[in-house]
Amino acid sequence: MKSYVPNTQKERQEMLAEIGMKSMDDLFADIPADLKLSRPLDLPDALSESELRDLLNAYTIMNEEGGPLFRGAGAYRHYIPSVIPQLVARSEFYTAYTPYQAEMSQGMLQSLFEYQTMICRLTGLDAANASVYDGATAAAEAMLMLRDNKRKKKILYSAGLNPDVITVMKTYGHCAEMELVEIPLDSNGVTDVDAIAANMDGAAGYIGATPNYFGNIEPMSKAAEAVHAKGGLLVSYVNPITLGVLARPADYGADIAIGDGQPLGLPLAFGGPYVGFMACTQKLMRNLPGRIAGQTTDAEGNRVFVLTLQAREQHIRREKASSNICSNQMLCAIMTSMYCSVMGPNGMREVGEQNVAKAHMFAKKLCEIKGIKLRWPNTPFFNEFVIDVENAKDINDALANYSITGGLVLKDGGMLWCVTEMNCADEFDFVCDIIQDTVDNIGGEE
Repeated sequence: MKSYVPNTQKERQEMLAEIGMKSMDDLFADIPADLKLSRPLDLPDALSESELRDLLNAYTIMNEEGGPLFRGAGAYRHYIPSVIPQLVARSEFYTAYTPYQAEMSQGMLQSLFEYQTMICRLTGLDAANASVYDGATAAAEAMLMLRDNKRKKKILYSAGLNPDVITVMKTYGHCAEMELVEIPLDSNGVTDVDAIAANMDGAAGYIGATPNYFGNIEPMSKAAEAVHAKGGLLVSYVNPITLGVLARPADYGADIAIGDGQPLGLPLAFGGPYVGFMACTQKLMRNLPGRIAGQTTDAEGNRVFVLTLQAREQHIRREKASSNICSNQMLCAIMTSMYCSVMGPNGMREVGEQNVAKAHMFAKKLCEIKGIKLRWPNTPFFNEFVIDVENAKDINDALANYSITGGLVLKDGGMLWCVTEMNCADEFDFVCDIIQDTVDNIGGEE
C-alpha cells in the first residue's frame, strides 16, 4: 500500500530547514537515546489493499468471543438491552461531538444534561460534569479537585483502589508535585480507617473505593467521619451498577463520587472506549473539570440547554483551567443514559441483587473444593471475591481449554473472580468440575 503521509521527503527537508534543523533526528534530540528505537521497525513487506483486507478478515475469524467469563478487575460483562446498540447507531447520536455553538447543539446538550441528571440521581450528589475519559482519569481529576479546593498537596488513597487507577493518579501527582500517601488494607480486606485518621493531618482528603478492587464493600461511613473530622474531603470511587442495591455516595457523606460508567450498557470492547463519571456537592461544583450542561429558558420562555460551566483549557486561559481533558465521551455517555432509562430503578435493583446472589453462590461452590478458601470470609462483597488456592495458573489453563476465562491470578497467587447476571448455575457447576479435576490431577502427580 502507498504511504498515507501527505508530504514528500523534499518537503520534509524544507520544513526542517525552516526551523533550523537538518534531520528528523535533530527534531527529536530532546528524547533520551535509550528510549529511541535504534533499528528499523520489524514489519513485513507492504501488502496490497486486497491482501490487507484478507489478512484482517483472517484475524477476525481467529478472534472467538469465547465461553463463560469470570473476570472483572475493572471491566465487566453485563447484559446490554438490545435497544441500546440500535438507538446509539442513529447518526444524530453516533456523530455527536463537542457543542461549540450551543444554539446549534440543543440535542447534544440535552443528552449531556440527561446524562448528568442520571449520574446525580445514582450518586445522590448535586452536580455532575459531562464526563471524562474513564474511571482512572476521573480519579486523577478528583485528586486535583481536592488540591485546588483545600490548597494542600497531600492526598490519601486506599490500597484497595484498582492498581491501574493508582498508576494514573501517581502519573498526575508526579507532574503536579503532589504527595500521595497509600492507606493499607486491614485483615478483613478493607481500608484501615484508623490509618486514615492517623495520616489526615495536612491532607486535602482521601480517595477510596467501594466495592474495592477485591470486591469487598468498604466502611465508607467510618471513612467519611475520619476524613471530615480533620477538615478533609472524601472521594468515593464506585461501581455504578452497585448503586441499585448499595448506599449512594451522598448517603454516607462523600463529597465527590467518581467511577467508570462501563458497567452501564457499554461492551467490554477490548478495553474501551469507556466513560468516566464525576459528581460532587454544590459547594464543589466550580471545581469540577470539563464542562457542565445546564437547562434554562430563552427570551421567549422556551426550554433550552446551555453550557453552564466550561472550566477546561479550550474555553478559558490554560493556567486557569481545572483540567486539560479537551473532549467528552459523548457516545459512551449517551449509552449509559439509555441503559439507566431502560433499566429504571427496579431493573438496576434486580441486576445488583443478581450479582450479589450469584457471586455468593459461586464462591460457596468453589470453597467446597478441597484446598480452596475465601481470603476474607467475614467481609461482605458485591460480585467479586478473592480465593486462596495453589496452582492458580494451572486452573486457568485448564479452564481455557474449554474457552472459559477464569479469575485473575494476583501477584500473591490468589485468584480474583467476578460473577455478573450473565453467569448461571450450570456454568458454576461446570467450572467447579474442571477445577476439581485439575486439583485432583495435580495432587496425584505429587
